[in-house]
Amino acid sequence: MARRFARQFEGGKLVVASHNAGKVREIRDLLAPFGVDVVSAGELDLPEPEETGTTFAANAELKALAAAQASGLPSLSDDSGLAVEALLGQPGIYSARWAGPTKDFGAAMQRIENELIGMDDRRAHFVCALTLAWPDGHMETFEGRVDGTLVWPPRGDRGFGYDPIFQPEGHTVTFAEMDPQAKHAMSHRARAFAQLVAACFKD
Repeated sequence: MARRFARQFEGGKLVVASHNAGKVREIRDLLAPFGVDVVSAGELDLPEPEETGTTFAANAELKALAAAQASGLPSLSDDSGLAVEALLGQPGIYSARWAGPTKDFGAAMQRIENELIGMDDRRAHFVCALTLAWPDGHMETFEGRVDGTLVWPPRGDRGFGYDPIFQPEGHTVTFAEMDPQAKHAMSHRARAFAQLVAACFKD
């Protein structure tokens, strides 16, 4: 449920505090109906802060605040990842790091599959924490989750990250096989975004 009395985004330019092109594209699509002028941290050549938080929310807040203070503009950050039940929630907040410095998610997906050998439990969930931060340090944070099952081999060439091995509950296709609009309607990011919009983009 959206919190009341959250600070409102007053329009104008908004920095998406990410250098991940796929993530920026998804957030830009979600923001499109609101007429927001989106610019990414990568486009502004902002430095990427070290993600030292121990939760998705802490890392989202760290990145959003760094971008807001560096740019002087309201900034929206996403910290998200895949949590595998049989691996005690791994890779979790380390989802991007499992892909290594070259962002090789093929290798990261193979690592997960290798670690699941001999295990019957294929349950997993995606988590997304979204933080909207202002240059004065004020922040609003929201979290969404979607549950599903891991498949192998990977399927589909849409989406990004771990999408090719994640089949959401109630569906027979992976996130990477879905039409992007269908994914946007029910993903972990969409669920967090719905809370953000209800709290910060409406009177």
